[in-house]
Amino acid sequence: MEMDSGWILLLFILVGFLAQLIDGALGMAYGLVSTSVLLALGMPPAQASAAVHAAEMVTTGISGSAHAWFGNIDRRLLWRLVLPGMAGGIVGALLASHLPADYLRPAVLAYLLAMGGFVLWRALRPRPLNRQPRLVPAIGSAAGFLDALGGGGWGPMATSSLLAQGASPRYTIGSVNAAEFFVTTAITAAFVSQLGLDFGLATLGLLLGGGLAAPLAAWVVTRVPRRALLLLVGVLIVVMAAVQLVLLLR
Repeated sequence: MEMDSGWILLLFILVGFLAQLIDGALGMAYGLVSTSVLLALGMPPAQASAAVHAAEMVTTGISGSAHAWFGNIDRRLLWRLVLPGMAGGIVGALLASHLPADYLRPAVLAYLLAMGGFVLWRALRPRPLNRQPRLVPAIGSAAGFLDALGGGGWGPMATSSLLAQGASPRYTIGSVNAAEFFVTTAITAAFVSQLGLDFGLATLGLLLGGGLAAPLAAWVVTRVPRRALLLLVGVLIVVMAAVQLVLLLR
């Protein structure tokens, strides 16, 4: 029995809400969660990535504004991420529209496992330090590229790489979320130029649910202690990467 369109929309609203709640609070997971659901429902990878990024244009705009309102953004870090991230995202979207990307997944997942381990190590240190991260433009371009290519990767790649260097969790999460609006807009424009504009209920539901959750998630970041944020991020990165590696190797 097929689901009624109203129930389908409600399902995507719920997925978008939960995904954005995690993403806005921990700096990752919206794209990975949403794309995984669309792929499980049989949507082709490039179309799933395009639909998720179209929804993210709204959710990341709301999330970035909320993080700015709560003072969670480091402006210097934000702008060092934006332009490289947009450039990498455009290249990734153009490739995703025409080429399979499965061969990259094992290397990316192994990298994320390593970064998750570093983040956990930082969290468990007696006195974790706030350090200025290095190679920010390179991290931004790689994260944008992988995000467009796989439908989710900006948050895990950018957030984990910056936190593993000892950057402040609060300002890293806020800045990465704010930068994602610009990166997502560039990726969506690239997808539309290749695939057209036809995203339907999936995009509508994801953006409605994500838009509702974004302000709440930004507020959560201001209330959770630094060490707890690092632990949550590290555990989330390791679990997501490990699960995907196991599924990939089955």
